[in-house]
Amino acid sequence: MADEVNNAEASGTAAEGAPQAERQGRGGRGRGRGGNERGGNDRGGRGRRDDRNKRDEDQGDELIEKLVHINRVSKTVKGGKRFGFAALVVVGDGQGRAGFGHGKAREVPEAISKATAAAKKKMIRVPLKEGRTLHHDGTGHFGAGKVTLRSAPQGTGIIAGGPMRAVFESLGVADVVTKSNGTSNPYNMIRATFEALGEQTSPKSVAARRGKKIADLLGRGGAAPVVAEAEAAAITE
Repeated sequence: MADEVNNAEASGTAAEGAPQAERQGRGGRGRGRGGNERGGNDRGGRGRRDDRNKRDEDQGDELIEKLVHINRVSKTVKGGKRFGFAALVVVGDGQGRAGFGHGKAREVPEAISKATAAAKKKMIRVPLKEGRTLHHDGTGHFGAGKVTLRSAPQGTGIIAGGPMRAVFESLGVADVVTKSNGTSNPYNMIRATFEALGEQTSPKSVAARRGKKIADLLGRGGAAPVVAEAEAAAITE
């Protein structure tokens, strides 16, 4: 009789343990499949990022990013104040292309990434003289801000402050003299600076528009024909 009771208890325990083991097995397999799937996605994501970085390196697309200004903004809601951040970023390739953008987010890194993405979409090409300075003087204004840009001889450096310096450093300008009048708002200063840069022209583009030779345009400034020819040959853009 005792043997029958022990056998019944053992069979009941085994019957209860079987569903539990089956459930554990199913759960283990599910977790295993989920783990493999997540692992595969992570590996695929890393692979795609590596390929994208490799393509950028092959294309030489290395941009200079300058953080110009960060402003903390707040929004009053029913429960109190909700804080966020606004970032102003300037990007450039150091070879005559630059752009600016701004972005807002709840965290600073996200705001900077949004501003950087916006700046990359709005990059413009600025012709540079000898790859170091501007071809001619220019002015730009936006709102209450007004800026003046002047080309400078070699060795002058970047005579600019605040947001304007970030623009020329990312643009690749080595010699320039600037002056800002009016507001010191970085947003208006940046917009006025890019307005002035957008009006820059080169002798090559002017000659092509007027159907003339570059040496003819340079010779009208009083330069000797030989000097004008040499300067025209040195102009690449």
